[in-house]
Amino acid sequence: MGNQNKLTFSRRNFLRTSALASGGLLIGFNFLTSCSETATPPVDISKLNFKDFNAFIKIAENGYVTIFSPNPEIGQGVKTSMPMIIAEELDVPWKHVSVEQGVLDTNNFTRQVAGGSQSIRFGWDALRQTGATAKQMLINAAAIKWNVEPASCSASQGIIKNANGDELGYGDVVNEAAHLEVPENVTLKESKDYKIIGKDALNVDVEKIITGESLFGLDYKVDGMLYASVLRPPAFGQILESYDSSEAKALPGVVDVITIGEQARNYLNQDSFDPSAHWSVQLSKTDKVVVIGKTTWDVIKGKKALKAIWKDDSLIESTEMHNDELVKILDGKNLDTRREDGNIKKAFAEADKVLERTYESPFLPHNCMEPMNFFADVTNERVHLVGPIQTPEAAAKVVASLLNRNLEDIHVNMTRMGGGFGRRLYGDFVYEVAEISNKIKKPVKLISTREDDMSLGVYRPAISYRIAASIKDKKVTGYHLKEAAINSNMYGLIPHFFPAGAIKNYKVESGNYQSNITTGAWRAPYTNFLAFAEQSFFDELADLLETNPVQLRLDLLKNVKDGEDPNIQYSAKRMTDAIKLAVEKSNWGNTKEGIHQGFSAYYSHNTHVAEVVDITLQNGLPVVEKVTVAVDCGIVVNPTGAKNQIEGGVIDGIGHAMYGDFTFKNGKPQDVNFNTYRLIRMKETPVVNTYFVENDLSPTGLGEPGLPPAGGALANAIKAATGQIMTKQPFVKYLIKHKTGLKV
Repeated sequence: MGNQNKLTFSRRNFLRTSALASGGLLIGFNFLTSCSETATPPVDISKLNFKDFNAFIKIAENGYVTIFSPNPEIGQGVKTSMPMIIAEELDVPWKHVSVEQGVLDTNNFTRQVAGGSQSIRFGWDALRQTGATAKQMLINAAAIKWNVEPASCSASQGIIKNANGDELGYGDVVNEAAHLEVPENVTLKESKDYKIIGKDALNVDVEKIITGESLFGLDYKVDGMLYASVLRPPAFGQILESYDSSEAKALPGVVDVITIGEQARNYLNQDSFDPSAHWSVQLSKTDKVVVIGKTTWDVIKGKKALKAIWKDDSLIESTEMHNDELVKILDGKNLDTRREDGNIKKAFAEADKVLERTYESPFLPHNCMEPMNFFADVTNERVHLVGPIQTPEAAAKVVASLLNRNLEDIHVNMTRMGGGFGRRLYGDFVYEVAEISNKIKKPVKLISTREDDMSLGVYRPAISYRIAASIKDKKVTGYHLKEAAINSNMYGLIPHFFPAGAIKNYKVESGNYQSNITTGAWRAPYTNFLAFAEQSFFDELADLLETNPVQLRLDLLKNVKDGEDPNIQYSAKRMTDAIKLAVEKSNWGNTKEGIHQGFSAYYSHNTHVAEVVDITLQNGLPVVEKVTVAVDCGIVVNPTGAKNQIEGGVIDGIGHAMYGDFTFKNGKPQDVNFNTYRLIRMKETPVVNTYFVENDLSPTGLGEPGLPPAGGALANAIKAATGQIMTKQPFVKYLIKHKTGLKV
């Protein structure tokens, strides 16, 4: 990495320090380079309220280190991996580090977000600078004690040494270091010298998780807190006409029944409200009935006792209607062009052969293990919010507007999340509980049942792709991709991903149908289905070209020169390296009899992934035995956590490609719990072997990139085993439809 490790940066953009009243050093640092230059940390750690910086390092007199982490922990491991980066450059033993969750600071921070697999990528440089600067300050303090030059001193594992062999622990000099100037220049470690980065580390919350300590939003409670459950329209397109709450109010434990909705309508009806700029709001204008009670069970029973009448307010939609609308878009001529290279019409006119396929996917719910929930206590002094949310700053801003409060009045404490997958990017449940607490003037916890979670949205939109390729003289000369999606103005395809740049004549178009069914980000937005469509298409294209499907991709990648087209985000070299590693580790093409393989390679969220799926057939249906994954994500911070992320993404991708199906009839979701909605089961999960391309490049995301290639690799394995070309998800439903007599 050479000279990249010598960094110069401005103190004003980095950190502040102060001595602790109880002894020790407190460092408020620029986590993700997002701190305000004017922020000042509190002096006494006992009064630390996180309103001044979005993260702190506390070094105690015994040399132990506490790192306060500001980013939401959604299961992606940032609460472990981000502090590992700091501890590496600080050069303190990992066993001497403890990590605590920070809270939202809307004044000083700009990216306290869990989404897009970007936390490590954006934080890499700032986190290393943080640790290295803290270490240099400690070294400088020791040098003053010894009356020697700092350059003659070194630090390792929390111990500072000088040329004479003298030693001081970090705890011996923290009080002196607290009064020193922050150094302008620091030197970062070479990757070969890492002691923590690249080594396996357990999740910092693992003991609390397995022993059941309070970590998650559903765990949170305070004395005197009430519970709330919200009755919403049973179908999209309906609004509340009237309701009878007499039976619900008569139940023991039910405190009151109220309605909410007025504040949401006022907010949405503002002249300045722009849905495209407020994509995470997901509020509806209809009134909702809320049961307030003493326990979770009280409000669930109370809600079931409500008698509500709903009336149609807008179009009542169905899956059949959606399918028809998407076909109309693909057949139409009013699509928006996202990218166009060369002359696609000429390429197809001169082609020897043309391959065209249409791929279809359903809506999908997120199905987080922990249903949506949040706590609110609205008083004249402040609005106190606690719970699991991926976008705490956005939620705070909306609540401030909803309640007509100053943003400084909104305080958000983040809990660990029992799953998110994009669902908790949307703060509808936060806004509801804030409105409820504001109305009843008491602390209240909103809870959702599984049925609530699956019926109120937000869903992955249904999408169809039509892909066509032209072949001339056994070469791909043209590629035309069309997208038709529900609400795709929010979540469209990626026009500059592979094969952009690899095929001379290339065109990408998209269109959408605006639905009143709420849609949003679902794990690996854009690519979670597009990867299956394109990678399945390439396998079929390889058959027409009479070439190996892996070789086809490698040949196309040779046409791309990295950096030549600034719009192209993927690296041909890095993708090629990942493909070759996957081929090597999977024993591609040399498996034993009865094993059928499928290959896929995809770039998303700044990471290159290649996968090989091994399947067998039982009763005519595929059984996924093994998935081999090769990943180029740059430097791997925590191998254990990284493998967990990849494995989870692959299983998620396999499961939803095989079984995930979600339909609407008369505006109503047809599956509201797991007794009818099919998820992958424990006995169906394959062995996932993950391998990383070794390099010294800055790390990129891992929470999402493992999922998109999984469906494509599985589809190609099914084609290899049965000859059946998969064009629809879920695969099992498609196979059963085309092969009578098969059983799930």
